[in-house]
Amino acid sequence: MLNYILRRLLLIPVTLFGIMVLNFAIIQFAPGGPVEQIVAQLQGADVSATARISNQGAESGNSGGGSNNFSSTSTYRGAQGLDPEIISQLEKQFGFDKPAYERFWIMMKNYLTFDFGQSYFQDRDVIDLVIDKMPVSISLGLWSTLIIYMVSVPLGVAKAVRDGSNFDVWSSAAIIVGYAIPGFLFAVMLIVVFAGGTYFDLFPLRGLTSSNFDQLSLLGKIGDYFWHLALPITALTIGGFTTLTMLTKNSFLDEINKQYVVTARAKGLTEKRVLYGHVFRNAMLLVIAGFPTALIGLLFTGSVLIEVIFSLDGLGLLGFEAVMKRDYPVMFATLYLFTLFGLVLNLISDLSYHFVDPRINFDAREN
Repeated sequence: MLNYILRRLLLIPVTLFGIMVLNFAIIQFAPGGPVEQIVAQLQGADVSATARISNQGAESGNSGGGSNNFSSTSTYRGAQGLDPEIISQLEKQFGFDKPAYERFWIMMKNYLTFDFGQSYFQDRDVIDLVIDKMPVSISLGLWSTLIIYMVSVPLGVAKAVRDGSNFDVWSSAAIIVGYAIPGFLFAVMLIVVFAGGTYFDLFPLRGLTSSNFDQLSLLGKIGDYFWHLALPITALTIGGFTTLTMLTKNSFLDEINKQYVVTARAKGLTEKRVLYGHVFRNAMLLVIAGFPTALIGLLFTGSVLIEVIFSLDGLGLLGFEAVMKRDYPVMFATLYLFTLFGLVLNLISDLSYHFVDPRINFDAREN
């Protein structure tokens, strides 16, 4: 097992490097870079219009052999009549006076020491921005995942034991209806009903804590924290029960019908001992091992709209705004951190298979 872990650890930097190269290369062809953003602000122009002008100018001057930098500024400044010296200063300020490969190597060298530079548009270190947004994303992702597992696993077991009963049918109908409701739409409904929209004003609408949070007692702080999280967490989890519940149910049904269960029952073991002493660990293999993957999915990709609707300033919203503003240091820093974290969690997910069932040996499989 140690050899497998070492091989996976060695693959992490290789995979991470490949993902960064691919995304960096794709960005070279994306119009509307940070220089265009600044120029558009100076000219009072729309950024999308700026990008269109850049593309049109690039096509008309294609015979000159333009470079594949983040932005095509030469044609734009000619079309707008902006002083070339200002453009040169902007390019130097953002580092675009260097070729793309040199910028990439400098970026990756700095990323090895988690030096992500400064945001182009927020005048702050990227690492400080990420640290500031982390509590919101961790809160949403961690609590949503825990609640989904705490509800889905017992519910799936109960459905498997009562397969075909009225409880099984009605619970399936309920979770399918929840799955069919988009999370953002359910979030809007929660605001309308419970956050002062039309009916009740029971929950706060923005932020992770109240303005007087530091003045509260320990119990008061805990209550205030979960008071702010109640509606966002509910909106995030409403559609997350179906897949895990049905996976748990089907895993249990598959194990219950196996020969070793029949043998255990024939030996006179109680149904509870058979179910939780023998079936549970085998049936929970896929469910428990999938926890890290489910966590990272909710942590980084599942909460962008929820953060926007409830005015929660987390990593999802930070990454989305960085893409819209072409804030490349924030874009690539969040991509680097998300990918690194995801690769580590994937390794933990594989190791959890062995932890749940020691019979699984990855080294023996690869020999």
